[in-house]
Amino acid sequence: MILYPPAKINLGLQIIAKRPDGYHEIATIMAETPLCDIIEITEDTFDSFEQSGIHVPSNGKSNLCEQAINLLRAHRSFPHLRIHLRKQIPVGAGLGGGSADASYILLGVNEMFGLGFQNKELEQFAAELGSDCPFFIEGGIQLAQGRGEILTKLKPFNKSVFLVLCNPQIHVSTAAAYAGVHPIAHRTSLVDAMEIDGFKDIKNDFEPSVFKAFPSIAKLKEDLYELGAVYASMSGSGSSVFGIFEHEPVLSPTIANKTIYSGPWCF
Repeated sequence: MILYPPAKINLGLQIIAKRPDGYHEIATIMAETPLCDIIEITEDTFDSFEQSGIHVPSNGKSNLCEQAINLLRAHRSFPHLRIHLRKQIPVGAGLGGGSADASYILLGVNEMFGLGFQNKELEQFAAELGSDCPFFIEGGIQLAQGRGEILTKLKPFNKSVFLVLCNPQIHVSTAAAYAGVHPIAHRTSLVDAMEIDGFKDIKNDFEPSVFKAFPSIAKLKEDLYELGAVYASMSGSGSSVFGIFEHEPVLSPTIANKTIYSGPWCF
């Protein structure tokens, strides 16, 4: 079985409150992009995991794909598997690549062996693996709330645009990014703002503190606006930045050198 887990971007990200469990209440619109990893799953005589492409540091832990397999094995029996992950989505870049990989393992193995789990059950498993993981079970475009696991499927906004997705190869610590934000409880919902004003009031609360720490990320956003983007933003806690254009732009060398996807997009 061959799977293509997609990267996501955040259309706005609001930090609502600090939770007693140490997490934050958030609200964000997550949307799939055409940029993807590639996963191959085959039966084997023992479990194995291989990875190529962009290097994924282990930090002493098993890969999220392996964790997803172990989670499923705690509930169902199925044959041993060889998993090969071709990593194409930058790591720690606010694009949810690792989360997508883990969720697609849940989806793929469930289908491959007829394990019988419904998507809601898979979303519950995915939430055990990471806050962004449940989104990728159904993907598309969704409002994520809570710590990211409370999902509301949205109707497509039917906007056909040109997406430029850039990565400056800067690692932004998620913990440090959260430490720099100040929650704001009451504000216009992102869905209402998107429907009424387009991108006018869609903001990412991580940007002020991250841009202060990494001015080159802020400059990348400015460069996308100078190219004619109707909207540009950092995705998640960074460091990737995307620009949405009405027409295909002519990329400057500065932008082109950091571009990881450039092409049509509909959301």
